[in-house]
Amino acid sequence: MLEFGTSWCGHCRRAQPLIAEALAAHPGITHIKVEDGSGRRLGRSFGVQLWPTLVFLRDGREAARLVRPPSAAEIGKALEAIAA
Repeated sequence: MLEFGTSWCGHCRRAQPLIAEALAAHPGITHIKVEDGSGRRLGRSFGVQLWPTLVFLRDGREAARLVRPPSAAEIGKALEAIAA
């Protein structure tokens, strides 16, 4: 799972407990935080426009995406899609 955002973004900070809660049930999932922003090409290559954006990859392909995730349950559903 790739998490695009910044350390100073309020939406990103608010999502951290939700992400941690969902990841606790999926210890085998790798979580990579990507510091995004102006001049950072990786976020643009994934089409990131708002933070945080969570991109769930399975076998190198995008399986799901959440932008400003509303709940740990929604993140958990996406994690289940890549854990199966």
